[in-house]
Order: sequence, then C-alpha cells, then structure tokens
Amino acid sequence: MRHKGPQPNKGTISPQGTLVAPPKTGLSSNRRVVVLAVPPVRELDLAGIVEVFVSANSLLPEDRRYVIELVTTASTPHVMGMHGLQFVCGRHYTTVEGEIHTLLIPGGSGVKTFNPPPELLSWIQHCERHSRRVGSVCTGSFLLGHAGLLDGRQATTHWEYARQMADLFPAVHVNPDPIWIRDGKIYSSAGVTSGIDLCLAMVEEDHGRKVALDVARMLVVFLCRPGSQAQFSVALQEQNAESPILRDLQVWMIDNLRADLSVPALAARVAMSERNFQRVFTREIGKSPARFVEEIRIEAVRRKLERTRQSVKEIAASCGFRSADVMGRSFQRLLKTTPAEYRARFRTTSTSNDHRNSMRRDKPMLLVGDQMAPHAKGLPE
Repeated sequence: MRHKGPQPNKGTISPQGTLVAPPKTGLSSNRRVVVLAVPPVRELDLAGIVEVFVSANSLLPEDRRYVIELVTTASTPHVMGMHGLQFVCGRHYTTVEGEIHTLLIPGGSGVKTFNPPPELLSWIQHCERHSRRVGSVCTGSFLLGHAGLLDGRQATTHWEYARQMADLFPAVHVNPDPIWIRDGKIYSSAGVTSGIDLCLAMVEEDHGRKVALDVARMLVVFLCRPGSQAQFSVALQEQNAESPILRDLQVWMIDNLRADLSVPALAARVAMSERNFQRVFTREIGKSPARFVEEIRIEAVRRKLERTRQSVKEIAASCGFRSADVMGRSFQRLLKTTPAEYRARFRTTSTSNDHRNSMRRDKPMLLVGDQMAPHAKGLPE
C-alpha cells in the first residue's frame, strides 16, 4: 500500500542498527518492524522499542534478525521528543510499501492529543490486515482506538490516562492494571518501561525464552515481566510510608518472605511495642501488617506460578507459607481462584507449550493481566 505524502530521507535501521535503504515490496526472511512516531513522542517509549529489537539482533543469525523502520506523521524526518530530544526518522509513513511483520506505535503527548486524518487511520487499518501483529506503548493505544482496532477488545494504557481512554473509546474494554495485554493480534502496554516488557514478550514469542532473557540481561532489566503483572505491584503501591524505618522494613520483608513476619517479630525488628507497631504500620501503609505480608507473599507466588515449573508445595515453602493448603486458602481469598487454575491460565512459554501453541491458533487469543474474569476491572473514579 502506498499513499502520497512527503518523502524525506528514506532509510531503516538494519539488523546491526545502522541506516540502510528501505526494503522492497514483500516480506523477507527477516521480521520487519515498523515504528510509527507521532511528535512530540515520549523518548523512552521510542528508544525502548528500538533497543530491544536491535539488542535481539546481536544474538540472532543474520537471516532471523529484525529490520526496524522508523516512520513518522511529521512533514520532516526530524521528530521532536516530549522533553527536548530529537529523533531523525527515516521517512514519512505514507512511503511504506509491502507487508510488515509488526507495527508499533509509541506514546507521547502528540499521539494523545492528535486528531488523526482519515488517510492515517486507513493506513493503520491496512497494516493491521496485512501484518502479524500491531501494538502500542502508553498513549499509542489512543491511535489504535481512533482506527477502531480496539473496539470490542481489551486494552491497556498508562494508568494516568486510562479513564480518558475509556471515556474517549467506549467500545474498548480498558483495563488499567496490567503492564501489557494481547487480545488476538493487537497488543497494548502501559507507560514507559512497560513498552520494553512488551517488546521482550514479542522477542520471546518469535525466538524463545532464552533469547528474550539474554536481551533483558543486556539491557540490565531487573525482571522479564509477564503481561499479567500489575502496573502497580504491592511493593510499589505501599511504598508510601512517611517513616524511613517502615520503608526499610517493607524492603526487608519483601526480600525475606520465608522469615518470621509476625507482628511480634516485626515490632522487635524496628524496636517498637507490638501495639504501637500495629497502629503505626496500619496508619501509614493503609492496611494491617498481616494483610501486607499476605499480599507480598501471594504476589511472589503468582510470579513463580507464571514463570517456573516448581510444584505448588515448593512455591508455598519458598514464599513463606506453612503449607500448600494455607497458601491455597490465601490465594483463593485474594484472587478468587486456585493456584492451579491461575497457573493454567497465565503460565508462559517457559513453563508450557500451551502459550506457544496458542500463538498459532486462528482463534484470537486474549492474554490479559490481573483480572480473572473476562471483563476488565473497573477504572478508578
């Protein structure tokens, strides 16, 4: 498909990361990734996408590498970032010819407030019909919404803009919790660094878990996070204590789930009476110590169910539960499902072939985040 439009200096990022001439019509053996930037673009959204795929290229044989093309809606190849950085994109989106493997749209203030022209929406719809997958980072989902690609689907965006997105696109099931969602061939991710998580998941889908983990290590990413992880983990949500003693205690608790985390033991650790500790912790954290302990242990259980082959009994022991039964009751109470049911639904390619096989099915597959029900969670008022 070709549209008339400005044609600035043309070029793509080669598998080695250098600029080369744009590919000819048709798919090569390399996966072609087109990144559409709408200025002002959020710098990390754009750079994170490119960095993941270029890093993967350094680990892949030449005939399996990605060819990354940066295109823009701007009339010049110079694309402004939200915070003053400037990118030189290869060309205008209307000059893209032939089929692509992946279309990705990074976020930014430009795409969030953009009133897209009909020809751009038509181009995006064409890309969706003739590509393997389409994805967005942060407010890039707004452009997918304008194009109608999210209607009837689950999608996410940065939590700060989830309500706005839900109001603007009522046909979209906006879920503000997970860091990324796949619904059929449409992917969407939350803000900023979650775009890196989404691209790592795509690399895993294309080339396996080992390559994705090697890329994560190259980028010094702490954890290759599954889409089911919430935008706010328990640890992040509760890091609002005014007392540095309590903040340090929270970090220690998360690092020592198998330790004695009872109120007497924790109170002794911070040199407070049990009654005073219970009162201060509940006031500053917003929940009792027992509830916080239960939540951080269950969060650790979820990660292990998603990413390891450990038995339920082994997971219970490693996360500080007295038994698998105790863990199961706690899991059921907080998540309204059993560990076995959760693992069956959310396990990844590293634990089962089910996920990989699902990618090959003709029937659209929905990979969502924290919600266990088929409908999105309610948005905060």
